[in-house]
Amino acid sequence: MISATIPSPPVSSFSIGPVTIHFYALFILTGIAIAYWWSLQRWIARDGDRDDYFDIVFVTIIVGIIGARMYHVGVNIPDYFGPGKDPLSALRMWEGGLGIWGAVAGGGLAAFVMTRRKGVQFLALADSIAPTLFVAQAIGRLGNWANQELHGEPSTLPWALEITCETNGKTIVGCVPGTYQPTFLYEGLWNIAACVVVLLLAKRFAIAGGRIFLMYIIAYSAGRTLMETMRTEPSTMVFGLRIHMVIYIITGLVAIGVFAWLTVRARKKGEARSAYDTINGDPLPRPEGRAGSETVAVPHDQGENLKNPAK
Repeated sequence: MISATIPSPPVSSFSIGPVTIHFYALFILTGIAIAYWWSLQRWIARDGDRDDYFDIVFVTIIVGIIGARMYHVGVNIPDYFGPGKDPLSALRMWEGGLGIWGAVAGGGLAAFVMTRRKGVQFLALADSIAPTLFVAQAIGRLGNWANQELHGEPSTLPWALEITCETNGKTIVGCVPGTYQPTFLYEGLWNIAACVVVLLLAKRFAIAGGRIFLMYIIAYSAGRTLMETMRTEPSTMVFGLRIHMVIYIITGLVAIGVFAWLTVRARKKGEARSAYDTINGDPLPRPEGRAGSETVAVPHDQGENLKNPAK
């Protein structure tokens, strides 16, 4: 028995009258709320319209949550539709089980459709939201801690996670008590660090035009690929690798390719930023005294006409 560990909470939910509130859902919603507030500030700093943003993000969040659940169920079909399983459990997302890439795909599609309807640039929206997703996911991972799930290999490290397999006075089925690698903590710290790096790089090199969002995809894919090497829960295997690892490797490589292509395209145009950096697609003005330079670096919150022309 080691003397120092990260304890697991004795409860994973609490009740207020007839309503049961699960910590997993509470952490997810807290992350979403913080991401919404921060990304709204980034949007407003670009002179984006507040009402447009609310309309777009409201639909994006709902579709994103549905997509996250569909992704999780899709890659774990035997857990929900196998022999002796309850298919209706696929609907009980508050018990745990959301796939980030499902949220990104579903939410991204919804955001694309909504930005088309609103007449604003999808890539500008994506860049406004991207860094905030790191923070939302870092907070959301605390839900795995509350549920005593998705940990790594057994460990005797001082910061090992103590799994008691007891929550709300009940024993967690299939759980083995012990101390394990706290992958929820590793991923949370990775996300915070990645957020800082992405923001610094975006500011230093005036990166935008959808490339901030691609940096999020690349950084998160790298982190999750690393985390998958530590995770121990059952997983579908593809080419001898966990299915999530395969998906993140492919997604990360594609994002790197698209990022490189967009960067080369921007340089060929003689600008570090393109029309897609703005909310309404108008070309960015060049800063005074730099008209003849090959590359113009415009900070994301300066020199942009971002208002929807219809407003």
